[in-house]
Amino acid sequence: MTIENKKDHLIDSFLDSLYIEKGLSNNTVSSYKNDIKSFFLWLDENSFNPLNINASDANNYVSKLFGDGLKSSSVNRKISAIKSFYIFLQKKKIIMKSPIADIVMPKQEKYLPVSMSEEEVERLLNSPDLNIQIERRDKAMIEVLYATGIRISELTNLKLTDLDINRSVLKVFGKGSKERLVPFGEKAAESLNLYLTDRKDLKSKEIFLSNRGTKISRSAFWQRIKIYTKRENLKISISPHTLRHAFATHLLNRGADLRSVQILLGHSDLSTTQIYTHIAKQRLGEILKKHHPRG
Repeated sequence: MTIENKKDHLIDSFLDSLYIEKGLSNNTVSSYKNDIKSFFLWLDENSFNPLNINASDANNYVSKLFGDGLKSSSVNRKISAIKSFYIFLQKKKIIMKSPIADIVMPKQEKYLPVSMSEEEVERLLNSPDLNIQIERRDKAMIEVLYATGIRISELTNLKLTDLDINRSVLKVFGKGSKERLVPFGEKAAESLNLYLTDRKDLKSKEIFLSNRGTKISRSAFWQRIKIYTKRENLKISISPHTLRHAFATHLLNRGADLRSVQILLGHSDLSTTQIYTHIAKQRLGEILKKHHPRG
């Protein structure tokens, strides 16, 4: 077996293990493949044997990635893929010790999620035309998103049995299939009741349905959101999580405690929720500058 064939065989064996033993998706396995292939290309360019490199060589590769302008998140992903590859080689006793086992992962940049002002959310909520059936559905979905802070995937997976309309409570299955009960307010309840009247004869167990009467997809709903942001000429860069961010930020701005917001969002770690305190403080600073006579 030639050196090149041996390299390809090692990579293929590793990728097979990710797919078969760890059950990773095709997209994730493809990302691992691209990251390792890029690393091997760099090794070839520098005449390194992948089975005989040391920690210094690995550090040089990390420096090269930053030199290419990659962000810490991208560098961390590549290092993680390469670390997994060498752990695989170690388990197969192809190498004695991973050359990058002791590499310290670069610190992640902290990004504040984009949020919407209360006025912008109000415009978005009022955009759907209640005389049009599909827009009544959209209205209910947007109202529930903002009223509960649940993820879009959690929203589209909601079933009729998860809804207690009389008590205004949703049973939500979050990451890791963790179940939580999330209350919602009067406006969301009104919109839900209006929409449920439209779909009362449909047999599907999901709450929110497409025009074909099947569960609406996450991407299809997000395309609907874009229609309303364009209609209202909202200039902010909206992502599928923007209303979730707005929910958390507006609660904190109005005095909610962090622990309550953590429970509502379904965060297992309070530190994940704490990023919203930065947004709330930033917002308070903007209010001070705008309204204080010496701001």
